[in-house]
Amino acid sequence: MAASGPLPVTQDLSTLHAKLQKLLRFLREALPISNAHTVDFYTESVWEKLVDVPPEAVLSALSTSAAAAEACPLEEAGRMSDVTDFPKIFCETSQKLVNVEAFALAAKYYSVQNLGICTPFDQLLVALHGNQKQRTDENVKLDEFMNLKKSHEVQAMSELISSIAEYCGIKQIIDLGSGKGYLSSFLSLKYGLKVYGIDSSNTRGAEERNRKLKKHWKVYRRRAKPDVNGLALQATKERKAQDETRRKADVEGICNSSPANQEKPSAPDFPSEFSGSVISDIRRQMENLKVYSHREENLCFENALSLRDLLPVNAIEPTSSSQIPKRKMSEASKERRKITSKSNESNIYSPLTSIITADSELHDIVKDLEDCLMVGLHTCGDLAPNTLRIFTSKSEVKGVCSVGCCYHLLSEEFENAHKEYTQERRGFPMCHYLKEERWCCGRNARMSACLALERVAVGQGLPTESLFYRAILQDIIKECYGITKCDRHVGKIYSKSSSFPDYVRKSLKKLGLDESKLSEKVIMDYYEKYKPRMNELAAFNMLKVVLGPCIETLILLDRLCYLKEQDDIVWSALVRLFDPVKSPRCYAIIALKKQQ
Repeated sequence: MAASGPLPVTQDLSTLHAKLQKLLRFLREALPISNAHTVDFYTESVWEKLVDVPPEAVLSALSTSAAAAEACPLEEAGRMSDVTDFPKIFCETSQKLVNVEAFALAAKYYSVQNLGICTPFDQLLVALHGNQKQRTDENVKLDEFMNLKKSHEVQAMSELISSIAEYCGIKQIIDLGSGKGYLSSFLSLKYGLKVYGIDSSNTRGAEERNRKLKKHWKVYRRRAKPDVNGLALQATKERKAQDETRRKADVEGICNSSPANQEKPSAPDFPSEFSGSVISDIRRQMENLKVYSHREENLCFENALSLRDLLPVNAIEPTSSSQIPKRKMSEASKERRKITSKSNESNIYSPLTSIITADSELHDIVKDLEDCLMVGLHTCGDLAPNTLRIFTSKSEVKGVCSVGCCYHLLSEEFENAHKEYTQERRGFPMCHYLKEERWCCGRNARMSACLALERVAVGQGLPTESLFYRAILQDIIKECYGITKCDRHVGKIYSKSSSFPDYVRKSLKKLGLDESKLSEKVIMDYYEKYKPRMNELAAFNMLKVVLGPCIETLILLDRLCYLKEQDDIVWSALVRLFDPVKSPRCYAIIALKKQQ
C-alpha cells in the first residue's frame, strides 16, 4: 500500500457478534410493529393488537423536544448495557407495547451510531492520506449540474474513493449500478481515474448525464478561458502604436538603428506582431491556468484537449467559437496528438450495460480488467450484497466501497418458511451468525428501515393524510367489494385528488373496480367513521420511524460481519459518509484485501 500510516482500528468479529445478539433480543419483541402494514391498519385492527398505550401518549413521548430523534438521548442510552436493563417495554402475556419511553430509548441504543460500530469519516481520510497534503478545489460547485442531494453524495464519496485508490496504488474503478453516471464522471474528470460504470439499463441515464456534462463543461471552460478578447485588444493597440513608431522612424531614417528592433525578443510560439509584454501576459496566464483535476500537472490548459477526451462521446457540442480551423498538421503535431490521446486512455469514463449478479464474470464485461476498486452509490436491493460477494470472490478487486439502499427490495433466504430453499444466494442474511439463527426481517420491516428518522426529526414528517386515505380505502374494498386482500398499488393518486371521495373514485378505477356503485355519502361515511382514529395511525407510523434505524443496523451489521469472516480481507469498516438529513441512506461498507 502507498500510504505510511495504519488504518483506524475497527471492532473484531466476536465483538460484532455480541452486539448482534443483543440487537436480535430486542427485535424479536419489536419486529411485529415494523412488519405491520399501514394499508391494513384498520382492517386488521393493528393498534388494538400491538399497542396498549393511548395514541396521544405515544405521540407526546416521541415528540419530546419537538424531535423524535431527540426523544432518547445517547448519553442516557449509553448507560445501558443491553435491552435487559431497560424497563419493561412489552407485556409478557399480550406482547403489546406498554412503555413508549423505554421503547424509544432501546431503539436509540441499538442505532448504528450508539453501538460504536462506525469509523469516523474524517479519521479514515487522515489515515488514507498519511502525511500527504490533501488536494482540494474550492471552486467546484457540483450543484451546477446535479441536485443538492446528489452533489453532496458525489463529493463525499468521490473523495473517499480517490483516497482509497491512491492508498492502494490503483487506477481502475468499477462502479456498479452507476445509473446516470454522476459519480463515475466525477471520479474520471476530477481525479483522473479510469472508471467503468455498469448499469442494467443506462441508455436514458447516459443521455441525461451527457446533457448535464455539456453544461458543466461549458461553465468550466468559460471560467478557465483566459481573457483572449482583452489580450487581443491590447495587442491591437500596441501593434498600432508600434506601426506609428515605425512610420515615424522611417520618415526620420533611423529605423534600422533602433535599439528596440535590435533587442526584439524571440517569440516563436506567437505572431511576431505581439509585443513582449503581451506575450508574457499570455504565457503567464496559460501557465497559471489549471483545468480542474486532481492531477493538475497532467491536465493544464495547454493540454486542454485531453480533458475533452475524458468525456463520453458527444458530451461536448461543437460551436462556431470553439471549432478549430482546418489546417495541415505537422508530423510533430500529429505524433504529439497520438501521445496525448494514448496517455489519456487511462483517465476515461466508460458506461457499460449489464445485469450484475453475485456470479457475474467481470472479465466478460470489462475487457481490460486489472487491479481495481469496486464501488456503488446507493446500489438497489440485492446489488449491494452482490457487490460485496463479487469483491470477495474476484482476485482483481482489491477494495470495495458500497452504499446500499432500497432495503425493501432485498431478497431474504428465510422469508418464506414453507417454500423449499434453493441454492440461489439471497441478499439477506449474508453472515454465518444470522444464517445459523435463520433470521428473517420481512418486507414491511425492511421497508421501515428505509424511513428517515433524521428527516422526521427536523420537521420533514410522514405523509399521514395520504396513508390515512389508503387505509380507509382498504376497508372500503374489503366491505363493499368483498376483496379481503388487495396487494395492487394505487400509486400517487393522493396528490392528484381534490378530496377524499375523488381519491376513492380514482383509486377504485385504477384497481379495475366499479366506482359508480358507491355514492358520495357512503364514501364520506367511511371517512367520518375513521377520522377520530387518525391519530392512531399517526402514532403507529412514528413507532415505525423510531424503530427503522434498528432494522437498518441489523442489515449493515450482517454485511460487515460477512466481510470480517473472509480470510483475505485485511481491513473492513462501516463509515457514515453523508448528512442523514440530506441523504438518509448514508452508511458505506468499506473493505480492503491483503496486498500480495
